[in-house]
Amino acid sequence: MANNADTLIVAGVLGSAWADWDDGVAAYAAGDYATAYRSWFPDAEQGDAKAQFNLGIMYYEGTGVPENDTEAVKWYRMAAEQGDVSAQYNLGNMYGKGEGVPEDYVKAYMWWLLAKAQGDKEAAGNLDIVKKRMNTAQIGKAQALASEWWENHN
Repeated sequence: MANNADTLIVAGVLGSAWADWDDGVAAYAAGDYATAYRSWFPDAEQGDAKAQFNLGIMYYEGTGVPENDTEAVKWYRMAAEQGDVSAQYNLGNMYGKGEGVPEDYVKAYMWWLLAKAQGDKEAAGNLDIVKKRMNTAQIGKAQALASEWWENHN
């Protein structure tokens, strides 16, 4: 998965007013994943998209928590629904590979299309790949879902 732990640490370094956030970033960088999880979990539960994305990474990779693709999808989805481009990209990957959810090219295409619209260049490449596995109706459905999501969130 391209948007992985490197993104997680960079997102935290970009700044935060919360000491817990910074503590989580420092703990993650030091390999203290349990402390990072404890630092981010309350923010994630309160709806912070960066914290939700980071928990998704942790569950996907099994860092500090048992590896659990279903739990990773849960956290990615929460962040993706708030417009987090990295979470949208990763959620597309999960649907494209059938990890934690049934394989669904329509949903993968939808999430990658949204990530691409926000400038994610890797999403554009994934769209080209998955498009070859889809028919015209599926592509149209994915585009309609992405358009509907965009209108509802912007």
